[in-house]
Amino acid sequence: MKKPLILLGLCAAGNAFAADEVKPFTMDGEFGYIATTGNTETTSVKGKLSAHQELTQWSNDYTLEALYKKDEVGDSPVDETTAQKYFLSAQGNYKLENPDHRLFGFASYEDDRFSSYNYQATLAAGWSQKMWEDDTSKFSYSIGPGYSFAETTDGVEQNGMIVRAALDYNWKISDTATFKQLLSTEVGSDNTKSKSETSVSAQISGGLSLKLSFLMDHNSDVEGDTDKLDTQTAVTLVYSFF
Repeated sequence: MKKPLILLGLCAAGNAFAADEVKPFTMDGEFGYIATTGNTETTSVKGKLSAHQELTQWSNDYTLEALYKKDEVGDSPVDETTAQKYFLSAQGNYKLENPDHRLFGFASYEDDRFSSYNYQATLAAGWSQKMWEDDTSKFSYSIGPGYSFAETTDGVEQNGMIVRAALDYNWKISDTATFKQLLSTEVGSDNTKSKSETSVSAQISGGLSLKLSFLMDHNSDVEGDTDKLDTQTAVTLVYSFF
């Protein structure tokens, strides 16, 4: 399975979710930048776009993330890229007679230059349910079978069936502060890939917020001295476009 085919499948999945009359649409843009000079020189850039779309029969979510880091390394310091990661995903939830009960379709693609994989991609479908939503909090989950596509840095393809499960919890702490917890896992025979994002955001003014987040990416099967767990702590600015 080659990259262009995987990306084509992801785009097709996203387009299929938008075949109904558009209702409210929201999109947030997130950006963080850190640069240090002097004894140590580093540059870190983090960006993310998140969109949510409510249609008559569909509830859709789209995500695009990017991370880049450059450090000064060595006894005779030279600038080297030490982190470069891209991730995109789309999930469509088809509402049944009870709109809190849904059937979902999910697609994702990840390219992490410093992991054990040239790429990792997932297609999954199954059951999704909004457990509750009130003035202060909401919680939903999804679970179902799928298929993963991956290629290690040695060029070995790891394709196979998986079971994907995800949780999404939001708590409105106050009128200006929100806590979010996202958790997903994809269990397969070759590898179990899990991802967690815990964040707290506080509104600064209008659509602008400050966000503190802690991310964990875990792969059960890695090569050589590569760590199974990657973590990332970030402080970013978030702007709500819609």
